[in-house]
Amino acid sequence: MNFLKSYLAFSKEQRRGIFLLFAVIIVLQCVYFFILPKFSVNSNKTLPENKKALAVFIAEIDSLKLRELQTLKPKISPFNPNFITDYKGAKLGMSNEEIDKLLQFRKEEQWINSTKQFQEVTQVSDSLLKIISLYFKFPKWITNPEPDKASYSHSYKNKTKTFAQKQDLNTATALQLQKVNGIGEALSNRIVKFRNKFKGGFIADIQLEDVYGLSPEVIQKLKQEFTVKTPPEVQKINLNTATVNQLVTIQHIDYNLAHSIIEQRTLREGFNTLNELLKVKDFPVNKLEIIKLYLQIDNQN
Repeated sequence: MNFLKSYLAFSKEQRRGIFLLFAVIIVLQCVYFFILPKFSVNSNKTLPENKKALAVFIAEIDSLKLRELQTLKPKISPFNPNFITDYKGAKLGMSNEEIDKLLQFRKEEQWINSTKQFQEVTQVSDSLLKIISLYFKFPKWITNPEPDKASYSHSYKNKTKTFAQKQDLNTATALQLQKVNGIGEALSNRIVKFRNKFKGGFIADIQLEDVYGLSPEVIQKLKQEFTVKTPPEVQKINLNTATVNQLVTIQHIDYNLAHSIIEQRTLREGFNTLNELLKVKDFPVNKLEIIKLYLQIDNQN
């Protein structure tokens, strides 16, 4: 017992130390059980508020980014859909097939005159058409078909003019030609310049087809107002006796075609009709009527 007592006996300072240790332990226990839970509850309350503030901040950042992207996005200016190129079509979101259909349509000297016709030709989707059609800009004579000049005649819309009522295509001025819907200053001057290449002017109305830039529709309108009334006298060439040098003086016939014509003539022992020229290799079928203006058949036995 004396042995244990020696170990359990404490001095006055030791007892104070032990008492102070117990007091600290009790204080820490109180802090752990009563104060810390209240602090954690308050922190949980502020967390949702911080999330809301963060969401507002992110939304503002996204808005600024979107505004910046809009300023960097290239602006689309109004344009005529007839002149869409491969590059512009791709920028507008058109597929290669849709662009090719448009280009093929234009190669045939045809013009798109409405948004509906653009979709019919290209087969673009309704959604894409709704976006890009906002920038379509057609010529004034399409969007505002009413004439600006009081002197413009509407007779070709109402009835066909007789030969006597039409103006002479060989004496018409550029200003007179511009009265036809679809012919501006450039085209009218081009028609006059092309006509003046021939001594005496046009032989027939069909020669208008050789004027660059004239579409079939515009040619038809032009022929409703004008016609060749004073054709020059032309010394026609006998197809069955013509030489190569004579044939090459005719429009659309070069040396290769002239040799082919004579070769075909030899095989046939002469042509019976001018339409038999269509059997000649590489003959320009669409130019036959113009070539026939300078030829005749005269079989000499």
